Amino acid sequence: MYDIVIIGGGPAGLAAAVKAYDSGVKNILIVERDDVLGGILNQCIHNGFGLHRFKEELTGPEYAQKFIDEVKKRNIEYLTDTMVMDLAEDKTITLMNSQRGLFTIKPKAVVLAMGCRERSRGALNIPGNRPAGVFSAGTAQRLINMEGFMPGKKVVILGSGDIGLIMARRMTLEGAKVQCVAELMPYSGGLKRNIVQCLNDYDIPLYFSTTVSRIVGKDRVEGVYLAKVDNKGKVLEDTEKFYECDCLLLSVGLIPENELSHEANIKIDPKTKGAYVSDRLMTSIEGVFACGNVLHVHDLVDYVSGEAEIAGENAAYFAKGELSLKDEKDIELVAGEGINYTVPQYIRANTMSDNLTVRFRVNNIYKGKYISVYLDGERISHRKKKALAPGEMENIVLKKSDFKDKDIKKVEIRLED
Repeated sequence: MYDIVIIGGGPAGLAAAVKAYDSGVKNILIVERDDVLGGILNQCIHNGFGLHRFKEELTGPEYAQKFIDEVKKRNIEYLTDTMVMDLAEDKTITLMNSQRGLFTIKPKAVVLAMGCRERSRGALNIPGNRPAGVFSAGTAQRLINMEGFMPGKKVVILGSGDIGLIMARRMTLEGAKVQCVAELMPYSGGLKRNIVQCLNDYDIPLYFSTTVSRIVGKDRVEGVYLAKVDNKGKVLEDTEKFYECDCLLLSVGLIPENELSHEANIKIDPKTKGAYVSDRLMTSIEGVFACGNVLHVHDLVDYVSGEAEIAGENAAYFAKGELSLKDEKDIELVAGEGINYTVPQYIRANTMSDNLTVRFRVNNIYKGKYISVYLDGERISHRKKKALAPGEMENIVLKKSDFKDKDIKKVEIRLED
């Protein structure tokens, strides 16, 4: 029935659909579980989106609307309020909605663009009762920006991811008192600009190597104990300090939403928690592609859109039978010293693009390091960076010409002095 089905109608799914259409495949379906397209951007009413992509500062809904307009201009079909129940290894998709009940579709190609979810309190093992007033930062964002509810008036935030930082500012602007932001790690997981604009500008303190050691309150949160941790993350009990609050927000990391990928037995990278993909963003199942936060958690939506276009274009090539997988030679991409992961995880040298962007994150804070690239032990690139941090995604560009007439087996990216 459809040549390409895109699971997820957020920024990744929308960009993939537009690019696939422009690459020659018109019979496309976008499936979105929410009642509107746009994904998580609909609740991100702050500005700062689109600076790279559109060279202007947009809010989340404005950024999403630009792609929704492009989808509608092309008359690309989409289903909202529709849940994907299962993805099989043969690309059969089982869906459910109130109009059609349970039904199946078997397209030629599939693009996974389901986004990510927040880690919950249950993943943290925080001692104490289970009172009301404990929210993930994203849930609080939706409550304020879309539902019109205020989660609390006196707030402590655990975790300095970008959502937590942005919510520190948002809660302050709505009249709440944000006591502090506590971060388990000795560095922030968010963008530097968000620390400046959301904390420093509002005199909100940020405490590193600190966690919530206890939650106080029976029916409603009455306060939390914050404590310092050692280099293994263990609480130092003599450092506990009580903070009165009626709301605790958790911004403790994002996890790619890969339940469908697991159902289909798609190979998962234990570092990214997303699919293991080639330079064309194809997963371990031929014809199934992945992009956006379901592949790895991005810091900027602009990069999500660019990545999704690669997935959409290659899904179109596959659906048209133009993506040859015969006689392919796989080259492993290795995350070396100081590098946490790379995306993609391997390259197919015969059909790679002339310029391939490899995205990666470092595993700690570094200053004055060189990002080096090695082809089978031979260094081909050596670029100095003043500062590197896990919260900021980095990239290098590999040229197809570097692989010409060479039997390369391994590409390694590492940090060096």
